[in-house]
Amino acid sequence: MPKRQKVMVLYLANSALDSRVVAWALYDGTGQHRHMAGDDETPPYETGLDALADGWRLLQMSPLTPEPSGEEFDTSYLKYEFVFEQLIDIDG
Repeated sequence: MPKRQKVMVLYLANSALDSRVVAWALYDGTGQHRHMAGDDETPPYETGLDALADGWRLLQMSPLTPEPSGEEFDTSYLKYEFVFEQLIDIDG
């Protein structure tokens, strides 16, 4: 059976996998579902650890980098990004 990839990006409240999800994006390479940013008010998981427990594989974590002195509280991009994948069997 051919496999297709689903990718999920979770932005967490801090660098710990058990911290809460504050933003997310889903991409379904199987073609079974279409997702858009903001199409759901509830995150797919409460934490990154919950995604691991459900079978998602962790591919990448954001590197932790210190903020320059004086910029510790500036707002910028969501820096605690975790990328997960699932491989789905497709009948074909």
